[in-house]
Amino acid sequence: MRQTPDAIRAMVRERFAKVARTPEREKKFPIGPASAKALGYDREELDRLPLSVTESFSGVGNPLSLGHIGPGQTVLDLGSGAGLDGILTARRVGSTGNVIGVDLTPEMLAKARRAVETLGLKNVAFLHAEIEGLPLPDGVVDVAISNGVFNLCADKPKVLAEVFRVLRFGGRLQMADILLHDDVTPEEVATKGAWSD
Repeated sequence: MRQTPDAIRAMVRERFAKVARTPEREKKFPIGPASAKALGYDREELDRLPLSVTESFSGVGNPLSLGHIGPGQTVLDLGSGAGLDGILTARRVGSTGNVIGVDLTPEMLAKARRAVETLGLKNVAFLHAEIEGLPLPDGVVDVAISNGVFNLCADKPKVLAEVFRVLRFGGRLQMADILLHDDVTPEEVATKGAWSD
């Protein structure tokens, strides 16, 4: 049975609300600092962060490794979750740049905002919004990053259109995600569980 976009969003929101509230209970997929290290994030950089900043990391790759992000840039973190990628990016863009994280899960946003406050970062903000309708004007972002988010979106073309709308001329998308191979049958997909599993 095909699920509606609203049902998919509700499942995703509930799934990641649980990861924000009780990361130690997550058993279906790897999360936290050990997962980030296995995905190629800088171990020393992660070890310098409080566990409260890294424990709900739910990425599937390392979009920061896909291209240089430097001082003065404006970066959009799509599906920012608990904020790890946004926080690491805020350090890269420095005081002349800024990071805008967007997520639909209030619990993840609260965790990300607490982390920013704990670390004293002034150049990153986390907004509650769906990435199918970004609350940003056209052409204001140098780099958009995404980590395991597109696979959770019901309307991928709409999301991509929004990303390209907010990117400046010459801007880029750095994304890490998971995909199904073409040979996976609908029956096999049905055995995998809910949309966000």
